[in-house]
Amino acid sequence: MSLKPRHITSHLSKKIFCRSFFSSKAKVIYTVRDPKDVLVSLYYFSKMTIFYKDPGTFEQFFELFLKGEIPYGSWFDHVNGWMELCGQSNFLLLTYDNLKQDLRGTVEKICKFLGEELDDKAIDLVVKHATFENMKDNKMANFSLLADMFDQSKSPFMRKGISGDWRNHFTVAQSEYFDRVYREKMKKLAGCFPWDKTD
Repeated sequence: MSLKPRHITSHLSKKIFCRSFFSSKAKVIYTVRDPKDVLVSLYYFSKMTIFYKDPGTFEQFFELFLKGEIPYGSWFDHVNGWMELCGQSNFLLLTYDNLKQDLRGTVEKICKFLGEELDDKAIDLVVKHATFENMKDNKMANFSLLADMFDQSKSPFMRKGISGDWRNHFTVAQSEYFDRVYREKMKKLAGCFPWDKTD
């Protein structure tokens, strides 16, 4: 009996991920986002979910994020850890920017990585259902079916779906401070990500 491949979604860091995974044939699709946007997104998510403590003010959460005192720990440690696999044949790095700028190309890249062949019609369907707008309206993706766990009156789960929204939240001083911390903590990966080349 052959087992069908399974899909597991995780937010765990590499250092606490199941050890047997790393000696298996499993593949990793690692999606990373501009950490400034992650901070903003996690701030709003923390406000709407019942299982995270109240994030306090944006200024308070900003400090917690930089210290790594957030669910799943430090963003910097998380990315540095998983990026140790970069270059291996079972590791595919995607960025949120890739998804936003070229969703179809990203879907095709994922198919190739997984060894799956989809015809144009099937790819069109995946792309259609994977757009932010469609996912925002999809009850299976927007957490609206879990009203007892997510108070979407405080913030919708699918909020804006854009890159660069941090500019609407960070002060100039916060952005400069964040950049200094980022450069120090991410120096081994300098220039790897689209946001390293902007701002």
